[in-house]
Formats: sequence, structure tokens, C-alpha cells
Amino acid sequence: MSKEKTLPHLLIERGTKMGNQVALRQKELGIWNEISWADYLENVRTLSIGLASELDVKKGDKVAILGDNRPQWLYSQLAAQSLGAIVIGIYQEATGDELIYYLNHCDAKIVVAEDQEQVDKLLEIEELIPNVEKIIYYNDKSLRTYKNEKLLYMRELQKAGETLTQKEPDFFNKKAEQVFGDDVAIISYTSGSTGDPKGVMLTHNNLISAAKSLAEVDPVAEKDDYLSFLPLAWIGEQVMSVTMSLCKGNTINFPEQPTTVLTDLREIGPHSLFAPPRTYENIISRFKLRIDGATWFKRKVYNFFKPFGDKMADAKLKQEPISLPAKIMYGLGDFLVFSAIRDHLGLSRIKRAYNNGAPLGEEAIHFFHSLGVNLKQCYGASEVCGISLVQRDGDLNQSSVGLPLPNTEVKISNENEVLIKSSSQFVGYYKEASDHVSGTDGWVSLGDHGDIDDKGHLHIKDQANSIFTTQNGETIAPSYFENKLKNSRFIKEALVYGKDKPYLVSMINIDMANVGRWAEKNQIVYTTFADLSIKKEVLQLIEKEVASIMKDIKSETRIKKIVIFNKELDADDGELTRTQKIRRGYLEDKYESLLEGLYSSNGQVSLTYNNGNQSDVNTNLEVIDLDTNKEVA
Repeated sequence: MSKEKTLPHLLIERGTKMGNQVALRQKELGIWNEISWADYLENVRTLSIGLASELDVKKGDKVAILGDNRPQWLYSQLAAQSLGAIVIGIYQEATGDELIYYLNHCDAKIVVAEDQEQVDKLLEIEELIPNVEKIIYYNDKSLRTYKNEKLLYMRELQKAGETLTQKEPDFFNKKAEQVFGDDVAIISYTSGSTGDPKGVMLTHNNLISAAKSLAEVDPVAEKDDYLSFLPLAWIGEQVMSVTMSLCKGNTINFPEQPTTVLTDLREIGPHSLFAPPRTYENIISRFKLRIDGATWFKRKVYNFFKPFGDKMADAKLKQEPISLPAKIMYGLGDFLVFSAIRDHLGLSRIKRAYNNGAPLGEEAIHFFHSLGVNLKQCYGASEVCGISLVQRDGDLNQSSVGLPLPNTEVKISNENEVLIKSSSQFVGYYKEASDHVSGTDGWVSLGDHGDIDDKGHLHIKDQANSIFTTQNGETIAPSYFENKLKNSRFIKEALVYGKDKPYLVSMINIDMANVGRWAEKNQIVYTTFADLSIKKEVLQLIEKEVASIMKDIKSETRIKKIVIFNKELDADDGELTRTQKIRRGYLEDKYESLLEGLYSSNGQVSLTYNNGNQSDVNTNLEVIDLDTNKEVA
């Protein structure tokens, strides 16, 4: 067996050497409470012993964790892994059906649930998850009166661990020594954007290699802060919040609630940010909302310095020189405006911000660099611990996802698929044959089409199964057009459609906050999202936005018709993944009649969908034929 260090080994080292230094912070009732490395280790130690002595958790058992980002999630994960158990993170917003799928598929023996909300979801499906023997909860509010025999309070389990520690002080360390680097540490489920989620098996070696390789490119210091606000079920957050911290000793901060993330982000001012496109798109949307509501003078000052920010962004992204006068004006603008904006957004100390999970529009990347935020594209998937390529400081490229990390190789197959070979590469899918490699030489395909330029930068076109050809032979990567559309502050989501069709069409979700603000300024009265989305003025607004965007696209591949969807796409309805990516195939099947109707109708298309209350909603939506000669108002 491999003798490399494991996550528990790293924790034992940190807890011993960095004892009183801050490892974690949790905000509660407005106060940031600090947890030292010694306390981190002790919480894991007592919980691990309790799991072993009271629940007979052993090597190879599956322990699922369900809840928001909290120190207790990390305690649970490391405690289970110290015994050789395999951890499965589940998104806190998972529905009953999703829980049944995950828990039965992974054969979970134990589920750690945060609070009453999560416990109630599990008890509702208790008969349908027969492998689950115990449900451990750590927030006991409103749960003290529950009598179900499967329920167990985490603190009681830790007390049992404390008792056994006194009798057998070496119990924990001995168990941890029996865990090896090539043992499976976690099963991370794929997003399910193209089908049922798959359980990706990742070892301790895989996770540690991913973190160390990234830190080799972008060094992480012990004094660095990181805000953990994305679901810990996401592999990217696992690497950054758990593994990177254990490898490099930086401090992980947990927000008080999901609803306080933006406030907490500003208070912490983290040194790095790791997020999917939706996070950055929301930041831009929030900024544009604020600048619209700012005083005339503030808008004037920002608009005066914005061209110099754009010039600086162009220079960085194209590796071109910038004139001395422009550099001086940017410096002045940074002092007066841009630094204040970064501080307001919680990005004042950012060394680097990573975009991961899906492509981010070039305009969005340009926006952040114009403010002085070092936003970098990276690329990966659950199968390679979330990240395999990243852009390098000083070698940025607006359209690429960067260069391979150390210990990583990339090549393009004859079918234009991106193939990766990496030390962070998974060992297989749980309960599936090892058919993930191409040929016999160990290359893994992540299902994307791309190409490598002469500087070694990888450019992703789209998922292989998303790319299609129109009737006139044009090859279309729909995410390129969708990102173009989402650059409008009034458009939150878009689905582009047109396989074997004469032209492209799109189904669009408006951005409720920005369109709502615009409506209020224009004295347009509305009540709900559905009401706002069908207002004549809103239809005209979106028409002008899309028409303006399409002017930069060659006529053969322009979107010719759009429809504004009157409900928000929702992960609970299966329309988005839990990382907020559209489930393209599912949407095309679910709304096939609406999408096909765009080709036969010049007026309206009918839509039927379930509103979540077991009743169908039938409505007609206006079809917008785009006039690309119109300008944005």
C-alpha cells in the first residue's frame, strides 16, 4: 500500500505544529469565532473515536454529509477518513428524490445532517434508504424531542470519544496510521448535466496532489484567508476548503448563513476566491445595480475612469504594453474609484480569483481585470479533483483556460476531445466499469471539445455532446452564445437551440433584480417574476439587448428568435445542476414543444409546466423576432 500522507496525517501534523494558530473561523450572531488547529484536531479525534466505538465505522464504510459549510462538516469528514471510511458530500438543497439516489447509490451507512431541516428530509424517506443505520446531527435546535432510534447528537458521540481517549490515548493515531494515500477518500458526484450523476472515486493522493500542484503555480501562505461559501459537496470547494488548508495551513472562514455571504465576503476580504461563473455573474449584476443607484457624481467619476480600467484590462489580457499616461490615469482611478469598488465587493485583498466549472464570458473577465481583480480561468472536473489547468499570472488569455498544472499532461484526440493525464486523476466511477480512459495509456476524457494554441493554452469550445450543426452546416458551440447573452445585466440565463435547424433560437431568463430595478425607474408596475417577464416594455428591452449582442456575430449564426421564459430555471425542478449549470438535454426534452414552436410561430408559443404544487400551468409566451438594426436604449 502507498505510504504517502493522507488528509488525517496532515491534520495531525498541523494540530501538533501549529496548535494555537487559527485554522477555522465560524461567524455566529455577527461574531467571528476562531478555532485553532489544536481544537480542530481534537474535535476530529473525539468524533472519530466515537464513530468507531459507538457506530462501528470502519475502513471502506460510506459516510454521507448533508448541510451548509460549517466546521462540523470538516470534523465529520476528517473523523470518518481517519478510520478509512469514504465520505460523500451531498448538496444541502438536495430534494428527497436526489437524496434517495445518492444515498442508495453510494451505500451510505451513516449520514451526518446539519439541522432539523435536513433531518426531516431524511426521515421522510427513511423507508427508501434502507442502508442508512444512523443519522448524526450537530445543530440540535428543535430536535431534542425527536424519538427516532436512528438519530444521534454529534456532541454525545464526541463525549463517548473523549471517554475512550482517556482509556486508549493512542487509539486515534493507530487508526489513522492504517489509512494509506491510495485509499479512496471521497466519492464526489458529477453535476449530472448530461445524465444521472456518477460517483467519482478520489484518493487521498489525488486530492493532495491537486492542492499542491495548484499551490506550486499560485503560492498559498499560512496567513492567507479563504471564505468557504460554495457547497462542500462540490469538488472544487473540497480542494480549496479542506485539502489546501491541510497542505498549506491557511485559514478557512465559514459565513453565518448562505444569505449573509456577500456581507461576510466583505468582512473577511479573502486572498483567493474559487467559484463557478454564476458567482462572478452575480457580482457583476450586483455592481451594475449599485452603480445605477449611485449619485450622479459617483457615476460620473466611475464613467470617467472606466476607459483607463478597460485599457489596463486589455494590456493584461493581451500581454500588450500600456502607455505611461494611461498607466498614470489608471493609478489615479484605482486610488479614487477602483479600490473602493473592490473593497465594497469584498475583493480588496484578492491575490487571485479562479473561475471554474464552466466558461465565463470574455466580457465578464475583462470587467474584473478593469477593476484590478486578478481573475483567471481554470479547467477541470470531478474526475481530476476539480482543476487540471489554470492561467498563469502574466500569461493571461481571455479565451483560454490556461496551461496544465504540474504533474498534468493535456492533448487533443483525433475527434477534437480534450484528454488529460494527471496525478490527481480519479481511480474510477463507483459501481461502474473503468471505461473512462481513452485507449490503454491512461488518458481521461472529460467530454469537452477544444484545441491547444502554439503557446500551449487550452481553448474549450463546449461539451462534446452539446456542440451541434445547423441546416446550413454551421458548427455551433451553444455556451459561447449563451455567455454572450448573459453578459447583459438584464439576462440571467439562456438556452440556445438549433440542431439541424435553419437558424438559432433562444429561451431566456431575465435577471429579476436588474430588470426589476429598471422597471421601477421606468414606472412599470409588476407583482411577480412571471408578471414582470411578460411586460411589453420588458420584451422590448430584452429584444434590444439581444439584437445589440448579435451585431458582433456573423449573420449565418445569429439568434433569430427568442422567447422570455416566465419562470426562473430551478435546480429543484431539475433544470439546473446544484452548481447552477443548465441541464441542456433535460431542458430540451422538457420544453421541446416550446423550442420547436419558435420555428413555426411568428406570434406566440404555448407552454405547459408544473408549478410545484402538483398542478399544471398553461400559458402563451410572446415570440420575439429579432431586428438587429435596433440599438440598445
